[in-house]
Amino acid sequence: MHNNIKKVFFSIILLSFASLLFATDVNLLTHYRNHGIKNIQKELDKKLAQKAYWKEYLQNIDTRFGYFESYDNILACDKSKSQLCVYKRDANNSYQLKREYSAYTGKLKGDKEKEGDLRTPIGIYNIVKKITKVDSFYGPMAFVTSYPNVFDKYRGKTGQGIWIHGLPINQKRDEFTKGCIAINNKSIECLDKNIDISKTILIIDEDVVKKDNANKAVLAKVLASLFAWRYSWIYNDIDKYLSFYAPKFKRFDGMSLAQFKKYKTRIFNKQEKKSIIFKDINVIPYPDTQNIFKIAFKEKYKSKSFSFNGNKVLIVKLTDDKLNIITER
Repeated sequence: MHNNIKKVFFSIILLSFASLLFATDVNLLTHYRNHGIKNIQKELDKKLAQKAYWKEYLQNIDTRFGYFESYDNILACDKSKSQLCVYKRDANNSYQLKREYSAYTGKLKGDKEKEGDLRTPIGIYNIVKKITKVDSFYGPMAFVTSYPNVFDKYRGKTGQGIWIHGLPINQKRDEFTKGCIAINNKSIECLDKNIDISKTILIIDEDVVKKDNANKAVLAKVLASLFAWRYSWIYNDIDKYLSFYAPKFKRFDGMSLAQFKKYKTRIFNKQEKKSIIFKDINVIPYPDTQNIFKIAFKEKYKSKSFSFNGNKVLIVKLTDDKLNIITER
């Protein structure tokens, strides 16, 4: 009885939601009149995969650095100017410049490729944790970044231990690092007070981190394609689903596209009903690339045989309005 009440309640909510969103959509209402409530969700999923929805949705959103649902702080590092800038989301959901710190970066220019090359990586990173018990050479504390990320590993980069840290308390140091970002000790303490590391993203570029690198129209294409990929996944369209994967796709664990196709075909052949929800979506143009984006979100997946609730990362390329997934984790 309890489950039946829940199903009725869900149906009422779903129908009310559809009516509010699409009161003027004759086709949707006609579809409901002919087929009932059970197919409304499919029509809504289809709407989410359309650029028109996302263009309207993004109109009043600050997308200068990308599209963010879960980050309140953006750390932007310009290696050419030796500068680390802090942008914070304000009450109007706009990112405002709050702090500028002088910074030391790697001795050599260019993107980090391997352990010991004295370069600071170019890319998009999370702050994994804060360390307060560090050697005095690193000042009072350090923030550990997620280098190497999934795209770094895809490209065969090596190395580790890329931090944002302070300056030596007792020793002298060179005016460069081995690859980390170093700011003075008052600045690192100020940064610590002004960010929540779980809601902070770090973007590192060779030059100034570009604003408006992806305009709203481009972001709308990426988001619509993301939900088109989800639509094919939910409704078991294996050919459409696999068409989103680039020929040189390689999963985080090394699985090739050919292996991935066999793996997914076995799953799709079960024809299971599934629920897939994406939330806390972030779409960020990848520095020093053309039309490549990092998409990070929380995925809640449930079918009869499998369930997953956790973080998902896609590295994608937009080519002729077509989304190609390069790697995923």
